[in-house]
Amino acid sequence: MKIDLSFKIKKEMLDEIHATTKATNEAAEKSGHIGTHLDVMNGEFSLDNIITNGKIFDISHIKTGEVKLENLDLSDIKENDFVLFHSGILKQYGYGTKEYFSTYIELSDELVDYLINKKVSFIGVDMAGAKKPKDHHRIDLHCAEKRIFIIENLVNLDLLLKEAPKKSFTVYTFPTNMSGFSGLSCRVIADI
Repeated sequence: MKIDLSFKIKKEMLDEIHATTKATNEAAEKSGHIGTHLDVMNGEFSLDNIITNGKIFDISHIKTGEVKLENLDLSDIKENDFVLFHSGILKQYGYGTKEYFSTYIELSDELVDYLINKKVSFIGVDMAGAKKPKDHHRIDLHCAEKRIFIIENLVNLDLLLKEAPKKSFTVYTFPTNMSGFSGLSCRVIADI
C-alpha cells in the first residue's frame, strides 16, 4: 500500500507568491517553502536518502509545550531512518490558515539532538515546523549542518499511523533537483 505524504500545491498558491513579491529570486526562494518541503538550508541532498526506512510517532496527545525525549519510546530508531511525527495540526486546521501557522507542538532540542546522534536522515512533521517561528530557522540549520533535514507540511500521517503503527515501511523522498536554496519542494511517498 502506497500513501502520498505530500501536500498538493495548486497553481494559485504559486501565483499568489509571484504576485506579492517584487523580485523573481525572492519568489523562487519562497516557492521552495510551499507545501511539503525540506529545509535544506543551502546544504546538499544526498541521493542515498531517496529510499529510507520509516518510523512514525503519534504526538497528537501533547497539546502544549514540547515533545520531550521521555514522552516517546525511540529505542527502535536506527541510522538513516525517516522519523515522522503525527501532530494532527495540518488536518485539524488546514494548510495555510492562520491557525495552522500559529499552532505548534514543538520538538524539544533534546529530542532533536537525540535524533541527530542516531544519524537519522529526515525528521518529518505535519506542521509548519518542528519549532515555533522564533526557533524555526535555528533548528533547521542545526539539523542541516549535520546533513539531516526537516520535512514540513506532510499530509496523511493519520492514515500512515493507522496502517503502520508498529510495522516497518519504506519512505521515498524526491526533492526538486535545485541547489542554493534554503527550501526544496519534495514528494514523499510511504510504502507499507
